Amino acid sequence: MFSVRPILLLYVGCSLSFPLTSINKRDVPDFVRQYAPVAYLCSTEIYFPSDIGAQIAHTHPEDASGATITPPAALTLSNLDSLNAFADSGTNVYLTSNEGIQALPSWFRGTRPQSDGSTPSTVASAIVTVSKPNDIVDAFYFYFYAYNQGNWVLGSPALEFGDHVGDWEHTMVRFVSGAPTAVYYSQHSGGEAFTYATTEKGPDGVRPVVYVANGTHANYATVGPHDHTIPNLNTEAGPLTDHTDKGPFWDPLVSAYLYSYDNSTGVFAAYNGVDPTAWLGFAGRWGDNELPDSTPGQIDVFGEKKYVAGPTGPRDKSLGRRAVCPDGDSCDVKSSLAP
Repeated sequence: MFSVRPILLLYVGCSLSFPLTSINKRDVPDFVRQYAPVAYLCSTEIYFPSDIGAQIAHTHPEDASGATITPPAALTLSNLDSLNAFADSGTNVYLTSNEGIQALPSWFRGTRPQSDGSTPSTVASAIVTVSKPNDIVDAFYFYFYAYNQGNWVLGSPALEFGDHVGDWEHTMVRFVSGAPTAVYYSQHSGGEAFTYATTEKGPDGVRPVVYVANGTHANYATVGPHDHTIPNLNTEAGPLTDHTDKGPFWDPLVSAYLYSYDNSTGVFAAYNGVDPTAWLGFAGRWGDNELPDSTPGQIDVFGEKKYVAGPTGPRDKSLGRRAVCPDGDSCDVKSSLAP
């Protein structure tokens, strides 16, 4: 089990305030905590934030053929990268759910945040800071869910695509000389970015708000419907729509692993010298492989499938990006929240 290190916060219902001087800093820059996003899950969400380490306990590694991989020792967050010795340097390793994706076991549902936004005994987030030239620090706030339920195309449950075990999402706040300048919101294969000044702020008036889409956990800056048929283009209507509202409040900062990342060496380091780091180097997938078309219940419509492969982890989320958006992504930093 993983202990949750308390952070001294004062909550009143869903309101939030805290003096930065009362926080156990663990050497992470103050501004990384001060401007850490807060989240609102959808009111109809059933797949909540999940413990990162528990994902290992409920899965076993397989290669792309479905053959079980036997690691040299029982897997933990402290040795998960040992799987990189198998199956194409780990890139074809899948942390496969013991029950199978179609069983929808109870652990897929994660931990519903309490009224103060905490998830006791569940570490479902990790913060990674990356220092860059020109006094830039990018702080990546990663969020983990044991299961991703895909969208219904045109609102039809018979056309549900994109279900997968394991789900990594993130927001990134870019700081210049310690001041927040922009916020990036991950959304499926793309995302959106806004100036920090443009974003909605949480109850303290400082921390950016993230609205988490029902099932898919894509991150948005506003409530309401969000069609994502075209990557990086957010409209209010369309055939493939995420839904957000001001449901359960979640503060990922309350229990999070904190790391720095050296872009020149590819090395992660825990700020407290204790949080496990090996899992961040795992090159494989955090869920089952895509189910074959012959599997009962699998849907394949023009290459779009119901049950798809789980995602890779934080190391593959363009940590060394030059712009606010990932390298190769055409999204712009917007100064308006309008669709």
